[in-house]
Amino acid sequence: MLGTQISRILAYREAIDMRKSFDGLMGVIAGELSEDPLSGTLYVFRNRRGNYVKGLFWDRTGYCLFAKRLERGRFGVPSEDRVHELSEKIFLLLLDGIILGPRRKIR
Repeated sequence: MLGTQISRILAYREAIDMRKSFDGLMGVIAGELSEDPLSGTLYVFRNRRGNYVKGLFWDRTGYCLFAKRLERGRFGVPSEDRVHELSEKIFLLLLDGIILGPRRKIR
């Protein structure tokens, strides 16, 4: 995926302020998730409306940040857990706006 070694994909269920960039998202990863931003994990965050996601990962030379906005529909995480590990296949479906499993509105 993306031409780099990603060890796992973690999706954070709670809404994130999408004005956050590298440092703000690293703060969420280290502080709220108690994870190491340099671990090779792709961290996925979404906004309150659920139509915008950002991903952050370390690729051995620096941090990579990507964003995607759906024109219609919502990004859904197939779990009620605060943080959910996704397979690459489920992650790609999520990016297409396909929701698998239970849905819950973000307040």
